[in-house]
Parts: sequence; structure tokens; C-alpha cells
Amino acid sequence: MTIKLINQLVVKLSEIIFIVFIFAFSSTTSLKAGILPADTIKMTAGVPLKPQDISPLLIGESIPKLVLPKSSGEPFDLNLAVAAKPTILVFYRGGWCPFCNKQLAGLQAIEADLKQMGFQVIAISTDSPENLSQTMTRNKLSYTLLSDADLSAAKKFGIAFKGPKNYDSFLPAASGGKNTDKLLPVPSVFILNKKGNIRFEYINPDITQRLSASLLKAAATSLHDEL
Repeated sequence: MTIKLINQLVVKLSEIIFIVFIFAFSSTTSLKAGILPADTIKMTAGVPLKPQDISPLLIGESIPKLVLPKSSGEPFDLNLAVAAKPTILVFYRGGWCPFCNKQLAGLQAIEADLKQMGFQVIAISTDSPENLSQTMTRNKLSYTLLSDADLSAAKKFGIAFKGPKNYDSFLPAASGGKNTDKLLPVPSVFILNKKGNIRFEYINPDITQRLSASLLKAAATSLHDEL
């Protein structure tokens, strides 16, 4: 066996180990908020004050019905799109977030590979359609961005929480005046089948920790045959 082949096997084994870890971590993170007594979680505007207290949809559950505006302002039926092909669905905070921009660039780098496997990429944020358009131009993105300016989608996914005080000055403006409660989504990644069922998720309250493009690609690779 050549050294090159051995190295390829080691890389593949590492990807499998990481995928197992991510699936376990995703499930643990998702269940964490659900096991807390409801009366111990402080809420405002129908969402938790802390990102650690969210109660997101779990693997195996179906996504809600949603129609959100694209960067052009045109309505986009998410469920209709998901029914057409398996979907990588990403919730990010906004184009003003450097960690989000890095994540969006990583998605762009692997989009061609994901499309070849049959996936589409859709990313949702609190930004207004106008700000989405600026993000697409600045980061040279070719996949779909959707505006969840009032956080209605994030609330239905169970990932919305009250933004910190120092965000109050720009969240409403970035959303086009719709984010009056000054909420944020916990950055999240979902892999959906054509039935709209969640087959994989990565949700981390630490905004600096995002699922890398390479690990997302590995997760998609491991799932695409069954989707």
C-alpha cells in the first residue's frame, strides 16, 4: 500500500470520526434546552434571553411552512424549494457579522461540490433584502439568501433569542426596521431531505464556532445517498 493511499485512508477515517462527533454533538446541543424546566428560562418577546436556552427543532422533525423574501424582494416558498431537492439550510446572524461572512465564503467554496451531489444551499439571516443583496455582491455568492427580518423563521425553528444590549443600535436598521424586538438567531446548519425532515443539524450558541466547510461537505457526503 502506497503512502499516498494510506494518507487518503487516514483523512477519510478522520472525516468519519468527525461526522460521528458532530451528529452526537448536534443531538446533545439540541436537547440541552429541552431538559431545562420551562419556568427557569427567562423569556422576552416569546424567546429566551440567553442563546444557551433555545429549544430548536430536533433531528427527525419537519421544518415549518415558510415564505420569505429573497435578496430581490421576491417571495420564496422554502417548502416548495426543499421538496425539489435535498437542502443545506443555514441560519446566520447578518452580513455585519465577520464570523458569518467567513462561513458564507466557506459555503461558496463547496457549493459546486454540494450541487454535484444534488444539494441546494439556502442561507437565512436577519438582514433586509437590500442588505442581503450587498452581502451577495461583496462575498460573490451564487446561492440563495433569504430575509428573516422579523425573526419569524428563527422563532419557528426554535433558535431565536434576545440580542445583547450592544446590538440594539443596529439590529433594527439592518433588518429594514422589522427587527423591533432586537432578536438574533443562534447560528445553525440543517441538512434536509425532500420531505422537509431534518437529517442533520449543527447548532452552537458560541458565535465564534461554526461548522467548517470541509466538515459540512463530509456530512453531506455521508447523507446524500439516503436523501
